[in-house]
Amino acid sequence: MLKKKIRAIIDAHKDLGWVPEPDAKAIMKTEGLDIPEFVLTDSFEKAEKFLKKINGPVVAKAVSKKILHKTEYQAVVTGILSGDHLNQEMERLLKLDGCEAILIEEMVRGLEVIIGAKNDFQFGPVVVFGIGGTSVEIYNDTAVRMAPLKPGDVFSMAASLKAKAILSGYRGKDGLNMEVLTYTLVKFSHLIMALENDMDSMDLNPVICTKDRCIIADARIILKTV
Repeated sequence: MLKKKIRAIIDAHKDLGWVPEPDAKAIMKTEGLDIPEFVLTDSFEKAEKFLKKINGPVVAKAVSKKILHKTEYQAVVTGILSGDHLNQEMERLLKLDGCEAILIEEMVRGLEVIIGAKNDFQFGPVVVFGIGGTSVEIYNDTAVRMAPLKPGDVFSMAASLKAKAILSGYRGKDGLNMEVLTYTLVKFSHLIMALENDMDSMDLNPVICTKDRCIIADARIILKTV
């Protein structure tokens, strides 16, 4: 059964047909999933205050009900370190079609994975997991299981990937925490089961995994059409 906050978010976006990133991340947070610290604003002063608080690189994203795929509109800027750069990018992003505000969030570094879901007409909600970046693009390196997942399913999915060695660390790079990944995927699978009557698909891409976190850096929920 959906929590009241999640139901309210879903119902508010049924006419739009998809859930914008800030609200999609609110759903993730409500379910106990890890998201970056962020601020949603059209004020440069508020954005600069957040930049100083983070004391590191941030990402700026345009939030618009007319922009579903942000990369196609150059609506995402990474690696912002200075107030001048932030101000320049905010001015540009706010001019994009339908832009209502800018999402400014901490930029997290780690191993990129993708987590997704599709509401299959025959099997119901299924979970997709894979290594992010060029690996998934070149090798189509993903694993699929029916929801809900058990911990053993997560280990099975990870073991089936062609690039599985990357998960435990490769060429001096840190691997991810399988316990945290398991928690994340199992929680996600229960969420999509609860959304079975509302969701068409869901993409968490990328999810940034470190030694102790799996952080959902971007989230998109496509709703069923009536």
